[in-house]
Amino acid sequence: MNKFFTLSAAASIALISTGTGATGKHAGGHGHGEAIGKPGIAAKATRTVRVEMTDGMRFDPASIDVKQGETVRFVVTNAGKLKHELVLGTDKELKEHYELMKKNPEMEHADPNMVTLAGGKTGEIVWQFTQAGKVDFACLQPGHYDAGMKGAVNVSKPRK
Repeated sequence: MNKFFTLSAAASIALISTGTGATGKHAGGHGHGEAIGKPGIAAKATRTVRVEMTDGMRFDPASIDVKQGETVRFVVTNAGKLKHELVLGTDKELKEHYELMKKNPEMEHADPNMVTLAGGKTGEIVWQFTQAGKVDFACLQPGHYDAGMKGAVNVSKPRK
């Protein structure tokens, strides 16, 4: 089973509708595999990357380069009027999460690999990229992912 979802969609819906998932996260919360890294410690961030989200359903920049092991502070600004979010994950995790969001558009969630922002607001994610490869990110608000609101963090191996 995918670590990104700890409960089935039906169980999540049941918990949310009964209020037992009212922790500010999807019912049961999300795990995220080491494939995308782990929450970073703000004091260990080696740099800050500013990302803007727009109502044109785009991230600027949509491609970010980091080094394996690097801890990055993402300062994310919603430059639009619609609610947007930036969620880090694998392509598969993001697609599965998006399907849940389409079925439950009012679902509230707050995990270390994401930030959800109302129009004009700014937030941050501090993340350590532990594995080389690609880490995807997307806005999973209904309709936004389908409109192309996605990007990638390209994690390179450190030079020896």
